[in-house]
Formats: sequence, C-alpha cells, structure tokens
Amino acid sequence: MPEIPVPVFVLFGPTASGKTALLERLFGGGKKPVAEVVSADSMQVYRGMDIGTAKPPHEFRAAVPHHLIDILDPREQFNAGEFTRLAAEACDSIHERSLLPVISGGSGFYLKSFIQGLPAAPPSNAAMRETLVTELKTGGSAPLRAELYAADPESAARIHPNDDYRLLRALEIIRLTGSPLSSFAARGENSTPKYRFLLIGLEWERETLYRRINERCELMFKAGLAGEVRDLFNKRYTPRDPGMKAIGYKEFFIDNYDGTYRLSGDLSGVEALIAQHSRQYAKRQITWFKNMPGVTWIKLDGRSMDEAAGIIQKKLDTFPGKSSGR
Repeated sequence: MPEIPVPVFVLFGPTASGKTALLERLFGGGKKPVAEVVSADSMQVYRGMDIGTAKPPHEFRAAVPHHLIDILDPREQFNAGEFTRLAAEACDSIHERSLLPVISGGSGFYLKSFIQGLPAAPPSNAAMRETLVTELKTGGSAPLRAELYAADPESAARIHPNDDYRLLRALEIIRLTGSPLSSFAARGENSTPKYRFLLIGLEWERETLYRRINERCELMFKAGLAGEVRDLFNKRYTPRDPGMKAIGYKEFFIDNYDGTYRLSGDLSGVEALIAQHSRQYAKRQITWFKNMPGVTWIKLDGRSMDEAAGIIQKKLDTFPGKSSGR
C-alpha cells in the first residue's frame, strides 16, 4: 500500500451516456498513454460478448490499455468483491508506472464498493440459521453444498467439506440478501485501499438519454449483435450462464420448458425489448448514482463531446498527483 493516497479518476454515467467517447477525447490522442482504464462494467468482463456490452473499440484499447475486459468465460461468476480486489490491484499497478488510473463504467454497486468499501456482511439471523440447521440434520450437507455451489461457487470451493459452520453461514447470507458471501467485506477487514478520487458523473435529460439508448440498440443490431448471440448459443451458452443474463443477450432466448432454449426469430421484437430493458436499467442507474457523494456532474445536453471533455480536463488539471491527458 502506498503511503500517499493514489489518485483515481472515476467517470460514470448510465448506459449510452458517452463515457467511452469522452475517454477517447481525454486520453486517446497522445503518442503514448498517460492513463489506463479499469472497466467498471459487470458484463464487459466476459469474452465473446463485445457488441451487446458496448466494449470500447479495439483501436482505443490498443492505444490506452484497459483492465477487467475479456477476463472470464460467460459461464463464470463475477461479483463486487472480485471487482474491488482486481480494480485495486490494477489501480496500484497503473500508479506505480506513473500513469493515471481511470475507472469508468455504469455498474453502480461495483463503483460504490470500490469507492466506499464493500458492505459488512449482515448479522446472523436466528430464524434463518435454525431453518438451515434443521435442513442439515434432516437432509445432510450434500443438498446444502449443492445449493451453495449453484449460488456462490467461489465460496463453495473455499469451504472445507466438513466445515458445516461456514457452509451454513454462506447459505444464510445468500438467502437473506441474494448476494454471495464474497460480495461482502470480512469482519474487521478494510477492503478498500485509501485512494483520492475525482468523481465525474454524466447527466442527460431523460428524453435525450432514452433516444440515445434506442439509437445504440439499432446500431448494435446493424453491427451484428444477432450473429454474436448465435455464436454464443452455438457454443452452448444459455440464460443459465451468468454472462447470458446481460441485457442485450437474454432477450434473444426462448425457454422450451424442457431444460433447453431456442433463439427468437423476431429480431425487431427482440430489439424493442432490449431497448426497453436498457431504458429501465438506465433509470435504475440514475437513481443509484444520485446517492453517491462528492460527485461533479457534467450536463451534456446542448454540449458537444469536445466541450464536455474540455470541462473535465480542467478538473483533471487541478487534480493533484496525476498525469495530464492533454
């Protein structure tokens, strides 16, 4: 851990708000990188899911290195705990190379977990614990361990087969919160290193943002989203896999109600559904972001991306301990 807090620039906003376009203007024009980007997107971690997750262009990623993109198979789980750990490692490494760590994305819980620290695990619930103990006594540990493997394979692999206490605690947390044990901080653990943050949030009028989302969905289909999903389907990925639960992918699948799936042939209907789900997700993102303290908000309606980049650059120029983008 560095003694002096590491400066970290965080750029966030709802889906289709222009984060990548601004980063390209801020950091993509130099002969050599002055910054590296850590993706705070819960679905860009998955390989083979490029169009539907709106990954930054390969040219930009070649010019400015990005972290936490294409690191997992769509069948693998990823959570806020893993993001917090990997993002911390990336930011420290970037800083050690005298570059500016930049975190950018729209996964609000990931951002909050990194900036404010993972939430503490909830206290034990007597009624839930009693239920689990009864299930253990009557059915043995096998079904409980199978439940844990399905919901939190990371914890299941770490817990010894004879450790019933930790098995029940991990299941208790899942049943109480719907989140795996690994998404919470260990008791007494300071899970987030001490950083100095410049937090920039992007704002659009709701009607404008929704239009941008609709336009992005249309462009994704023109870029070959349907083919990308078919390739994943041919590799036997289904909505049961964590990656395929993403907006832009799950809408293609039709459940045959026999354990199998097929792909919809109604592409216009799928596109409309993706746009609808994306707008709903953006609304939830906006609500989440508004509760984050210490944010400088940049209103983008009526501004060009170049103008917005200039405003952000002025903030960066007075942000201590970093390299300048221009």
